Amino acid sequence: MVIVDRELEAREKIGKPIRIALIGAGNMGRSVALQLLTPVRGMRLVAIANRTIEAAERAFHEGGMQKCVRISTASELDNVVARGECAVTGDARAVCRAENIDAIIEVTGSVEFGATVVMDAINHKKHVVLVNAELDSTLGPVLKRHADNANVVITNVDGDEPGVAMNLLRYLKSIGLRPVAAGNLKGMIDPYRTPETQREFAAKHSQNPAIVTSFADGTKLCMESAILANASGFKVGKPGMYGPKCGHVKEMATKLPLEQVLDGGLVDYALGAEPGTGAFVIVHEEHPVKKKHLAYLKMGDGPLYVFYTPFHLPHLQLASSVARAVLLRDATTSPLGYQATCEVFAVAKRDLTEGEMLDGVGGFMTYGVIDNSPAVRSKDLLPMGLSQGYRVKRAIRKDQPLTFSDVAIESNRLCDRLYLEQRVIG
Repeated sequence: MVIVDRELEAREKIGKPIRIALIGAGNMGRSVALQLLTPVRGMRLVAIANRTIEAAERAFHEGGMQKCVRISTASELDNVVARGECAVTGDARAVCRAENIDAIIEVTGSVEFGATVVMDAINHKKHVVLVNAELDSTLGPVLKRHADNANVVITNVDGDEPGVAMNLLRYLKSIGLRPVAAGNLKGMIDPYRTPETQREFAAKHSQNPAIVTSFADGTKLCMESAILANASGFKVGKPGMYGPKCGHVKEMATKLPLEQVLDGGLVDYALGAEPGTGAFVIVHEEHPVKKKHLAYLKMGDGPLYVFYTPFHLPHLQLASSVARAVLLRDATTSPLGYQATCEVFAVAKRDLTEGEMLDGVGGFMTYGVIDNSPAVRSKDLLPMGLSQGYRVKRAIRKDQPLTFSDVAIESNRLCDRLYLEQRVIG
């Protein structure tokens, strides 16, 4: 990070900051905008695209930018940026195609719209930073393939748990330790939570009830774990992971099956563990002298040792991912290759009847469960990230996984075509 810090300082001094466009101006998007408008030295947020232009203008105004120009085309945006001004638009294509944009931050949480935006950005040689676990967990490997072919970086964001875990994992590997497991800290999970049960909490914290529901029902945890699995190569020990209860995350050293941990590594989570937030990485060491050293350093008796980061600050740490992508061509969190290691499939939250239209992530009808990709594909399970918009063809019992044969869709969506491409590659 010293290299990034120095390069950003140099860009600031010569007046050539990284030029960033943000797509999405919801609660998270506005938080990202506020942080980037602080400002962050060596980079500038120069454009925000949002379906409702007033929300994009609000994001700039909350960051202290009282004047922003409404534009509708890429050439208009290029002119605005060249004048040193900022712009808002209702058309994401304008920011994806403008020449004076170096990186796109996609923060919509949508899979279909997100896939369209990201592919457009990649095709126009833009680096992409995803604050969109729904999209990344579903289509990350195939999007990486397209990004690699275009010679640009696509990455999940530093500050979300997969990025925090991967930063720690890569550091531990760099000093000669052997990571064998990694994951999140999670306070609670109830797969039957709905936007109605979460409405009061969401209103109290100015959040979207569907987003809060995806946290509570475990879907977002599974999606983040799939992103981490695809980046690390680690698998899950069973569908949904083990998620053992812990008083402190250090207890994870004894909570996972050792034979699975040592057989290629695991992603999992610590339930109810202090420090309450962040991410952990477990390393394995059998050398007797090294074990004595680690015990002396208060890391435990082994052979598994838990390292952890006690915070994750998505909108605060995001600038790091932008800088690494543009300056170093380094992804904070990106799939190892073009094959998914883990995927998240849809399970019925309640009994579903023929003809119902699935409402997707954070809804009333389904929750997501992670499993290893070969198992998901062998059973033809429906990815949770694709589920919204599919119509149920037959009665489905509560807690029954949904397969592609259980549903139908009338529209021809890009996300479905990309998923098929990803399966063919895999």
